[in-house]
Amino acid sequence: MSAMLAIGVCACGGVGAAARYICDSYIKALWRKMFPLSTFAINVVAGLLAGLVAGLFAANTISPDCRLLLATGFLGGFSTFSTMMNETVTLLRNGKIACFIGYALASVVVPVMAVACGYWLA
Repeated sequence: MSAMLAIGVCACGGVGAAARYICDSYIKALWRKMFPLSTFAINVVAGLLAGLVAGLFAANTISPDCRLLLATGFLGGFSTFSTMMNETVTLLRNGKIACFIGYALASVVVPVMAVACGYWLA
């Protein structure tokens, strides 16, 4: 990987993190329930976009460098797996067992389905 590509991946990661912050803030301002909707929605969108990027790359529509910038850079900064894990444990620690189980299952299954949908859409 060239130095310019590495810098591009870092820059795209920063843009993805900023986009996540904006989306997270907006959703949290509208949704004040126990279920962590902002992280869930961001991860579903990230999964859909990751599938789309993978599908476009598989069809030779985008270059390897473009895939790296989008998937590793932007989507790496945008997606929130560690936040989802922390929120899951917090639900469990707070005794919200049904929400814990639902969130844990949905946070794994739905983004994977979104990846498949994105790949199919490509």
